[in-house]
Amino acid sequence: MLTLRLACPTDLSEAASAILAADPTVSSLTIWRAASVKPVGDVIWADIPRESANGIVAQLTALGIAETGTIQLVPVTTWISQNGLAAERLAPGSSADAVVWAEVIERAYDDTQLTWTYLSFMIMATLLAAIAVVTDSVILVIGAMVLGPEFTAIATLGLALVKRRPHLLRQALRTLFIGFAVSILLVTMLALAARGFGLITEFDVLKPSPGTAFIYSPNWWSLLIALVAGAAGVLSLTSSRTGGLVGVFISVTTIPASGNIAIAAVFGLWNEVLGSALQLLINITGMALAGWLTLLLQQWVWGRVNARGVRLEQPPRSTG
Repeated sequence: MLTLRLACPTDLSEAASAILAADPTVSSLTIWRAASVKPVGDVIWADIPRESANGIVAQLTALGIAETGTIQLVPVTTWISQNGLAAERLAPGSSADAVVWAEVIERAYDDTQLTWTYLSFMIMATLLAAIAVVTDSVILVIGAMVLGPEFTAIATLGLALVKRRPHLLRQALRTLFIGFAVSILLVTMLALAARGFGLITEFDVLKPSPGTAFIYSPNWWSLLIALVAGAAGVLSLTSSRTGGLVGVFISVTTIPASGNIAIAAVFGLWNEVLGSALQLLINITGMALAGWLTLLLQQWVWGRVNARGVRLEQPPRSTG
């Protein structure tokens, strides 16, 4: 269940109220006349199922409310209402599977901004991965995977293509490129310093590393894992169930590959540098491709579900 909140200009309030009042999946509707100061107009609240959000938001956006007012979608964690239950049953599809595109797009814009926090997490995750390579620690590899913030930016590449958002695509690409470039460069400099002080030796790097050798040894399994992880991650981001994201974070070899690039470059292990770079490219490409295909499928499925719901709501034609 979602609460739809509108700060609606006076000249659009009647039309917006009519849209909400006519929709059978709106379980409650509250209007505060002249309660909005900026913009000057009304405040409107309505409770709606997640499944109905896209259609209702599209109608309200077409009125121009997004340009002159505000449309908010607020999750309702707990609700007790017979009318709400009836509205959920009327809405097509399942609430847990519903994709609220406005919510997904806003999260993508927020999470793909190039911020100091994003860069800090990238640097720390890459540094953990580099230490994992030196110590051959699988636990540290997993920690680096979970700490890395890059997945949302990778998933956003497919979202930007599906929803035709070139600015979002450029933002995600920029964040990914600069994030990996800065983190690899900084960790390389730290590895050079560590080598200079004798904290890392050739023996540490050249000794057998069965626990982390997969990082620079890409194969067809790497692509398959990236495809599965990309699809699972996008499903977690677009549905109300996000538990699968942790599994995605510890499945793909992006951050570990960038950490190994830094260490291998310092010691001139160019075969490992190339292998890690290829591993990184395969994982990013595979996840982006799987995310794009998953989003295309979701858009097609929910388009058909919503169309069927509209047909069911229309009254039968008279035969008289």
